[in-house]
Amino acid sequence: MANITRMNELIDILSKANKAYYSDANEIMSNREYDELYDELQALEEESGIVLAASPTVNVGYEASSSLEKMAHEKKMLSLNKTKSVDELVEWLGEQEGLLSPKLDGLTVVITYDEGSLKLAVTRGDGVEGEVITKNAKTFIGIPLKIPYAGRLVLRGEAYITYGDFNKLNEEIDDAAKYKNPRNLCSGSVRNLDPSITKERRVRFKVFSMLGGIEHGFNKKRECMKWLGDIGFDVVHTEMVTGENLKDTMNSLMEELQNGDIPVDGLVLTYDDIKTCNLLGETAKYPKDSIAFKWSDELYDTELTGVEWNTSRTGLVNPVAVFSPVEISGTTVKRAALHNLDILDGLALGKGDKIRVYKANMIIPQVYENITRSGNIEYPKVCPVCGCGLKLETEGARVLRCVNDDCPAKNAKRIVHFAGKSGINIKGISEKTIEKLIATGIIRNEVDLLDIENYKDEILKLDGFKEKSFENLKKAIDGAKTMTLQRFISAMAFTGIGYTNAGKIAAALGFDVMKLFELTPEKINNIEGLGEVLTESFMAELSDENMKRRMREIIKRCKFKEITRTRNDEVDGKKFVITGNVNIFKNRDDLKQKIEISGGQVVSSVSSNTDFLINNDRESTSSKNKKAKELGIAIISEKDIAEMLGE
Repeated sequence: MANITRMNELIDILSKANKAYYSDANEIMSNREYDELYDELQALEEESGIVLAASPTVNVGYEASSSLEKMAHEKKMLSLNKTKSVDELVEWLGEQEGLLSPKLDGLTVVITYDEGSLKLAVTRGDGVEGEVITKNAKTFIGIPLKIPYAGRLVLRGEAYITYGDFNKLNEEIDDAAKYKNPRNLCSGSVRNLDPSITKERRVRFKVFSMLGGIEHGFNKKRECMKWLGDIGFDVVHTEMVTGENLKDTMNSLMEELQNGDIPVDGLVLTYDDIKTCNLLGETAKYPKDSIAFKWSDELYDTELTGVEWNTSRTGLVNPVAVFSPVEISGTTVKRAALHNLDILDGLALGKGDKIRVYKANMIIPQVYENITRSGNIEYPKVCPVCGCGLKLETEGARVLRCVNDDCPAKNAKRIVHFAGKSGINIKGISEKTIEKLIATGIIRNEVDLLDIENYKDEILKLDGFKEKSFENLKKAIDGAKTMTLQRFISAMAFTGIGYTNAGKIAAALGFDVMKLFELTPEKINNIEGLGEVLTESFMAELSDENMKRRMREIIKRCKFKEITRTRNDEVDGKKFVITGNVNIFKNRDDLKQKIEISGGQVVSSVSSNTDFLINNDRESTSSKNKKAKELGIAIISEKDIAEMLGE
């Protein structure tokens, strides 16, 4: 009876975690904690011989709850059985040949091609039914829209966001509290209703399996993967293994992944022979031809010295655990993000508590558990930066937000963005310099930065500033005051409007900055690639009186380059990819802008829809050159495109 009671408790806890993970793109517990509770439930089921109907050990995923269209999978998508023992993997592989690959930590998607075109993309969902995301999938980096194969093709793969892109994007998203790691951000980006947001967030896709390999003429999975790579897909990296070399291959692959930019949460081992896989079949929960190896994250004991509260650019006041330094995987760790109040309260943290920390997936520091649980940490009542009041937001994860629109923390991140490469691109000014100028009260906003000459006396009193360094700073700022409308719109940090979308808006306005104030929803709705959600948020922010005032003050101090859009028959309507260094044009942005002015489009990756790859080294062995040659896409030099543009 006690076992049944505990099993029901575990089923309830794990079901809530599954709903948060699969349906709400949120995590209420770590992978490690989930696995331990799951293993406990599985052990109780084996001991008692009882498996309750609602148990996650016999159910896959969780029913999707968004407003996206639902569709049943033609073949059920099962979970993988897991182990943390290398010896168990060797025993499982036996005398067979296997394929070892990274287990990407993103969102699993099934894509279907027919007659050479991408027709359908559906998320994993609960394994039986998923959400239709075809429009969003067409923006994934690594998915070709057309392939040189006319038959029906069904592939499974992982949508993911790299750590590098995650770090850049997370600062720009208002609901950043929901995205505490790349997987959460990817899930929210893939399952949103606006494909332009998915594209802006640089979601990538790698294929990891093909359904019906034998029907396509293949006997080995490695043959399938090679063919898919040859026809334009980005496929997951695989290593051929046997029982003899499995351990060594695992060690080298794990070392490589630990230093990589792609989120992974383990390895996958699968039999290579397709007939063997088909004969083995599956259980109600797992396929018998594959198994996952999960990292065994080592725990480290330390002492909590306190909780810091940091205000982000969006005004979120986030808790960060601070503890006595520990050495993990060759680096000293003394802080771990707690993300929101739910996690903070769940750990019952207090100063002096004995805690255990680890690096999730060998990368991200996390607090695993609190042994002493004193729970004496109190929420701040005011913003740690500006001292103004805080608002408790309870929709989704509970978070605190600063209510002061003029909070220096918000301004600091906003000014850093304004000055940076995605903004007006002030050469040589660092984030640290901007933060110093803000912290000392010398500048409060973008206008103060542009009027830097007015604050010369105060700045020269700061450590590290001399007459020469100030003049260099002023010269860089003055130089950046001459800009394109595209750069100005991007610099204003509208939600979801990066440099590319800023260019589309600028072109729609005829590159006339004053037309920004005349922009109507009807006008912006006609811009290709901007979805309804993005246009609504852009128009709402554009109509804000504070935003209008800031824009007018900045415009007064700047000069805008005159750009005349001229249609060019050789460029108009064509898609270009730029790779390698440029010598004739100032930089890639300069070349990109001139292509767009002439009616062309610059995209990031080579596909069957690409018209030209611009590369000064036609014999380069880069992946883009290789793919262009395989697809028969013209590779042209910078000189060629300059002639096409009439330069």
